[in-house]
Amino acid sequence: MIGKILRTMRHHNKLKQSDISKMTGIPQNTLSQYENGVIQPTFEIINKIAKVCNFEITFKNKDITLTPDNIDRKEI
Repeated sequence: MIGKILRTMRHHNKLKQSDISKMTGIPQNTLSQYENGVIQPTFEIINKIAKVCNFEITFKNKDITLTPDNIDRKEI
């Protein structure tokens, strides 16, 4: 599922895997493996790709909205 999301974000921005690779430093073949579900990226990698695609990862409930930018990792 995450691979489809990564691919959709990339396509939404009309970017190639090689473009994402250059912007993030993630090897193109690794990006392909993420998108095809061969390997699973870490949350940090997902966030890095989301940022270069102008997306923000958000977790919401009725009381709070969390993003990677507003949570202190030490809370976990």
